[in-house]
Amino acid sequence: MIPITRKPIEEPAWSLRGGAPLAGAYRTVYLGVERVGSGKLVLVNAAHPVRTFETRLAPAAGSLLRETGSQEPDIALDAVCLAQLTALLDGCGGRERIAVVSGYRSKEKQRAIYTDTLRERGPAYTESYVALPGASEHQTGLAVDVGLADGGLDYIAPSFSEGAEEAASFKRLAPAYGFVQRYEEDKTALTGIACEPWHFRYVGRPHAAVMARENLCLEEYTAFMKTYAFGGKHLIVADAGLLAETYYVPAAKGFTPVPVPAAGAADWDVSGNNEDGFVVTAVYGKGAKRHGR
Repeated sequence: MIPITRKPIEEPAWSLRGGAPLAGAYRTVYLGVERVGSGKLVLVNAAHPVRTFETRLAPAAGSLLRETGSQEPDIALDAVCLAQLTALLDGCGGRERIAVVSGYRSKEKQRAIYTDTLRERGPAYTESYVALPGASEHQTGLAVDVGLADGGLDYIAPSFSEGAEEAASFKRLAPAYGFVQRYEEDKTALTGIACEPWHFRYVGRPHAAVMARENLCLEEYTAFMKTYAFGGKHLIVADAGLLAETYYVPAAKGFTPVPVPAAGAADWDVSGNNEDGFVVTAVYGKGAKRHGR
């Protein structure tokens, strides 16, 4: 498991390149085809619905501001996503003003939201801002809606204007903590969802930094990673405190042999892309936990 960010950090100066594999040796783990649908890099949209997704949810309680209305009284997120969100709020100084509006939703909950919004706001609005049941990132626990706690917040479209200092700082620092704004204005044709300044997706480090630097939405990044398949050049990403390599492994029928750094070489994890393969992320250098699993 890649270590989470434990303390506030400044916006880093990332560098990235294609390069030779960093590990001196690799070993093989075998993953079932169902694992393609799980992990922090799963692509979720109308063409790639949520499969059987493995997540460990944690309640967004404690010192976080929450907009706990009747539509989502008990907000929860994937445990790592929640830990990173908490660190990001500390890092951007937003604890006192940025509220968590929505986190994990079941398919049934998403269906109810879609139906209610369709009835109350019409098809054009609903198709722009509400994902179809089964096609919502919220069903993974890796997506969070946030808003400025200046009074009542709209559950579907909470106010999170970059004109506010806290909101601007949150978005600027988000990639350093593994988050991206999932639905940008210039990516609507690819995502199928209108611009949502309030909706952030956890994809982890260093992927969020690459997506932000290269202006890639997750649809584009999924294709981008396939150009760094194991056996060729790997994507090498670095800042002052992180050296990572990441690469793609296409899924096979049944079980897929996935090369990972040999024991003791790096801290690594594997995510399915919810399409046709896996992405391995390995972190090297000081501070990485060398469990080699």
